[in-house]
Amino acid sequence: MTADTTDDIIRDIKAELRAAMNGVAAARIRQSGMPYKLVFGVETPRLQEIAREFEPSHALAMRLWQENIRECRILATMLHPVDEFYPELADLWVEQLDKSDVEVAQQLVFNIIARTDYAAEKAFCWMAAEQPMLQLCGFLTIGNLLRKDVQLSDDAIEEFLDQARSVQQSDWLPLRKAVQNAMTYYEFRPKQ
Repeated sequence: MTADTTDDIIRDIKAELRAAMNGVAAARIRQSGMPYKLVFGVETPRLQEIAREFEPSHALAMRLWQENIRECRILATMLHPVDEFYPELADLWVEQLDKSDVEVAQQLVFNIIARTDYAAEKAFCWMAAEQPMLQLCGFLTIGNLLRKDVQLSDDAIEEFLDQARSVQQSDWLPLRKAVQNAMTYYEFRPKQ
């Protein structure tokens, strides 16, 4: 994909976002403290429709991620090929998230990270981190894996439970909810 083609696609995407803009939702999102220079307030189902119009591409997803626009970042998670989303890139994108980026973190984990071969490895690294956003992404990832009935070793389950206990009383609500959801998936998973 050439730079001109990518620029044209980005322009097309932004035109679609403007056409789908929801002013009330955009104002509410901005008031919640999201750190983006621009918010269109486009809901996830419409973003999924827009994503289906474009060919998944590493180059396009990288450009969308760098736009610092809420909808562009979510679209980046929808348009990045999973097999080209290497562990180093996962670390980079997660580290670039602000604590107010919970929605983008959820989309990133659901659309890409939980579908990678290294998802469990990253989940355990992030759960053990000191930074709340990394912990959030770790628990979101392990929750997605447990929801999909991915089999974990007894040692991995024990580590997950230890990490969950250590942050269960966090004062950050999104992290507590991610832990609770992961625990629910753990408790209701089919027994081995």
